[in-house]
Amino acid sequence: MDLVVIGLGYVGLPLVREACRAGLRVGGLDLDGRVVEGLRAGRSHIDDVTPDEVGEMLAAGFVPSTSEDVLDDAPTVVICVPTPLSPEGGPDLTAVRGAAGAVARHLAPGALVVLESTTYPGTTEEVVRPILEESGQVAGEDFHLAFSPERIDPGNPVYGVHNTPKIVGGLTPACASAASSFYGKFVERVVQAKGTREAEMAKLLENTYRHVNIALVNEMAVFCNELGIDLWDAIDCAATKPFGFQAFRPGPGVGGHCIPIDPNYLSYKVRSLGYPFRFVELAQEINDRMPRYVAERAQQLLNREGRALKGAKVLLLGVTYKADIADQRESPARPVARRLARLGADLAFHDPHVTGWTVDGAEVRDAGDDLPAALADADLTIVLADHADYDAATLARHARLLFDTRGRTRGIERETVELL
Repeated sequence: MDLVVIGLGYVGLPLVREACRAGLRVGGLDLDGRVVEGLRAGRSHIDDVTPDEVGEMLAAGFVPSTSEDVLDDAPTVVICVPTPLSPEGGPDLTAVRGAAGAVARHLAPGALVVLESTTYPGTTEEVVRPILEESGQVAGEDFHLAFSPERIDPGNPVYGVHNTPKIVGGLTPACASAASSFYGKFVERVVQAKGTREAEMAKLLENTYRHVNIALVNEMAVFCNELGIDLWDAIDCAATKPFGFQAFRPGPGVGGHCIPIDPNYLSYKVRSLGYPFRFVELAQEINDRMPRYVAERAQQLLNREGRALKGAKVLLLGVTYKADIADQRESPARPVARRLARLGADLAFHDPHVTGWTVDGAEVRDAGDDLPAALADADLTIVLADHADYDAATLARHARLLFDTRGRTRGIERETVELL
């Protein structure tokens, strides 16, 4: 093998695809037997890689495996395992430590090891390096070690692994050079950071920037509603400025693996120095309370129509964390549904990308394929993910009362349609 990727999920599998396209012989290691079995059979478990592409990868020599023996003599290993939040609020590095241990047991002299899993600054040098050096080899002398933050945006039809600039930070200049040379085989542009900590920080900076600005517009949405201001129109107007402004728009909360989680890694590291990271903690507080606010607005809308939320039929449109994908990780739809259910709403959901949806172990009724009929049957419809399938005119025409948290129906003036 020219390359072994550890972790064949939303980050690892697109990386395998691009490496295979570049002519590299790629092995994949994943502890989930169902994932490996599916890939061997030509099935894909993520949105961004199609079954046909899996077939092409297999034809190019891709070998998915649950055995760490696939790491034997690999000249390059990239670790793409998940780093969920720990109970303490920092990253749970169990999978990273496990992957590093597996690499150490099979580490070839001169090999390149790259960590792509998002984590706090210092992880590559303080956590991964000592584990790898249990092999008896020294990082920066006997093998190369680097960090390269993943920049996967699920469902993005324009930017992927190939054309998104790749940041690499090496333990030494030689390590950085080795990592740059590797990624340069299938990525258009490689950017070298000063070191591993700077590369780790770059990833957290990107997502903290988004987290804080989303919180800003979410808080504005709350008071603009009270002031009678159309925030969506104000944002569109501000976005016409060709410099000094980037448009962020409000929503029912934040989802996915990155924005609601990654900034906490930085906050965790800062707290270890004895400082609070107030911007991140405040942004987390604001974004976490948006599902409750959505439920409160839903209750107010029904009250305005002389209808109680308790017993009302509420249809949730879109339960994934963003438009046009099946990924439900950290989706704000779940806390919205949880709150509405506690208030007595009769819930149903519709999502063209999801078959079967549960909240706290309870199955939520699927509204079926006839969207106009489902809209007409519901006392209130709430748009939580702006899938392309949701035509604004159809929503406005058939919904008895529509609460649009994603701006899908902007520009439609109806008493029965209200934006977040």
